[in-house]
This record gives sequence, structure tokens and C-alpha cells, in this order.
Amino acid sequence: MATIVELPIQTYAGPVEPDWCPGCGDFSVLKAVKMAAGKAGVQPKDLVIVSGIGCSSNLPGYVHSYGVHSLHGRAVAVASGIRLANTDLKVVITGGDGDGYGIGIGHFIHAMRRNLDLTYVVMNNQIYGLTTGQASPTTMKEMRTKSTPRGNVELPINPLALALVSGATYVARAFSGDPNYMADLITGGIRHKGFALIDIFSPCVTYNKLNTYPWFKKRVYKLDDEAGYETGNVRAALEKSFEWGDRIPLGLFYRDQQPTYEDSEPAFKRGPLVHQPLGVDPALFQSLLDELM
Repeated sequence: MATIVELPIQTYAGPVEPDWCPGCGDFSVLKAVKMAAGKAGVQPKDLVIVSGIGCSSNLPGYVHSYGVHSLHGRAVAVASGIRLANTDLKVVITGGDGDGYGIGIGHFIHAMRRNLDLTYVVMNNQIYGLTTGQASPTTMKEMRTKSTPRGNVELPINPLALALVSGATYVARAFSGDPNYMADLITGGIRHKGFALIDIFSPCVTYNKLNTYPWFKKRVYKLDDEAGYETGNVRAALEKSFEWGDRIPLGLFYRDQQPTYEDSEPAFKRGPLVHQPLGVDPALFQSLLDELM
């Protein structure tokens, strides 16, 4: 196994400072992503962070690495294309519950089903923050929001259960109130070979007045402290994923090693696609670039 050389968090310091609302959980997630990349020993030149649209999706602009701020709900699709084009890169997706579990849920499910080697960090604030407080796919039932003034009538998405039954091979949950533990879980996701989901409770201090820092702190506990819990047991993970109320589990729910999509694709046996000859006449290739650029 290759030796991992950890890198300081300053390695990933971006040229722009974040402008989220004071107290937003995404500040902590940004720090944890940088810490995780450093712990995993990923050089900025080998790291791509892809996002969709939303408050949390501004994150790639605050990190010294390659970054793509893509379309609403299409972050996983864009990240999949990047990963398949260049399998030498570590591809991390960052976004919110509205972007990933709403409009992007189809891409989310199929990327897990294929077990693409991607790490998906979802800042789950249970509200649409950028558009000022509408109910999101993870908003609790009966919660009053700008779009549900009489209370939300829809059942919320359970992202962990969905990930487990869709084929994700690394499924974890963190809380932005504990950045060091969160960084460890993201590090594990980056190092893992296969699709990794790290769902993070990242409170929106402006528009979600129910799921606040104090609300979570009274309820969350770590699976690490549960005697006998085995992360290789998918049935136990599913049972824990439905635990909600007075006690809400954090930590690594499930991990398994399965062949990735990349492992099964013959085209990659000769190396990353970007390093393989195109088989196209150079003049034709240049004309296509000139037309599209």
C-alpha cells in the first residue's frame, strides 16, 4: 500500500473568502473538506471539486484545486464525466440537499448503482437556503416554511437509506458542529475506492429555525460508541438510517469493497482516456476546438 503523505490545510487555501451567512454550517464543511484532502494526501493538481447550484455549491471557488460550478442538479453527472475522462483524478462533489436529493436525485441513484469512484459531500440543511426558505426534499414533515405555511405534508427523503439500497459502498453522516470528526469521515470517503456519500447536517441559521445547532447537539450520537456495531452489515446500517427523533446517529454506517464501474470498463486498461490517442486527424481536432471555444 502506498505511503500517504499528509498535507497542511493551507495547501488548499483559495484566493476568495466565503460569503455565507455568519454561523452557516458550510464554513465548517469547507474546512473539513480541506482537512480531508490533506489527510488523504491529495495534491491540488490531482483534486477536482464539482458542485451544482445553491449556497453550499459555491464551495469549489473557495478551494485551491480544480473546480467546476456546474448546473442545478447536474453535479454528479458532470463529476462522472470528469472521473471517466481522467481516472488519475480524485473527484469530490459538494452540494446541498435541494440540489442533490431534489432535481439531481436521478444522477445520484445511478452513480451509486454503478459504484463510480466519487466522493459526494452533501450539506443537508433541510431547507432551500439560496431561494430564501422553501421546503426541500429533506424538510421534516409538518414543518412550516415559506412554501409550506400550513406545514409540510410530504415525507422527507432518507438519503442514507436510499444510498444503501442503491449500491453506495461508503455511507456516512456527519454534523458541522464537529469539524474534526466530519473531516475524518470525508477522508475515509476520499480514500475509499467506490461511491462514497457523506451526508452532513449543516444548519441554515437564516431560514431553518427548527433544525438548529442546539437541536442537533441534544440528539446526535456516534456509531463509534455503539458496542458491537459492524460497518459491513448493510441490514444494521439500514436499521440505523431510519433512527430519528430523540437519538440521531452519526458516523460510518456502511463500508464495503466492490468492483467499481471503472474496473469493469475495458477502455481504461490502457490508462486514463485523456492520455490515450484520439485517433483523429490533428487538423480536424483543431477545427473542432476552434468552433467550440
